[in-house]
Amino acid sequence: MSEFEEIYDEDYVSEPAPDEVAEPASSTGGEARPEPVYGSVEQFLAEYLLPVYRRAVSGTSTTWCAQWWRHSEAWIRLDGLWRSWEYLRLDAATGMSVWLRDHADPHMAVLLSADGPFKGCTPDQHATRPLKALPLAPVPEGTPDPTAAAGGLLGDR
Repeated sequence: MSEFEEIYDEDYVSEPAPDEVAEPASSTGGEARPEPVYGSVEQFLAEYLLPVYRRAVSGTSTTWCAQWWRHSEAWIRLDGLWRSWEYLRLDAATGMSVWLRDHADPHMAVLLSADGPFKGCTPDQHATRPLKALPLAPVPEGTPDPTAAAGGLLGDR
């Protein structure tokens, strides 16, 4: 097992540098968006999400892994939570409500789920037998493309 495989259970998902993140176009005609409050997903977790979004974590019916960064799915979900929070915080009227309803609650439900990406982990220990990627079989030649009416996804099969 390589050093990389010992550290990361799944494919490594790198976090783009803040200057690589595409800023949404301003709806006010070219006004620059404010700088993010948090410089990384890790800072967002440490300083906002985990202190605010508190839940009882049993390790069985709900679980969390302090080494969240070892789970690609968790990293992607948490990065999405951070970026959506940075965007929606600017809406003083309903931004936080929308963020909780449409982003935080669904993603945290998956993350904390006993069958989620942290399955086998406890709040204090990373899983000794991490989850494996879902199996995949190639699409057989001649399989009808059910998306053909919408432009197709399988190409010339």
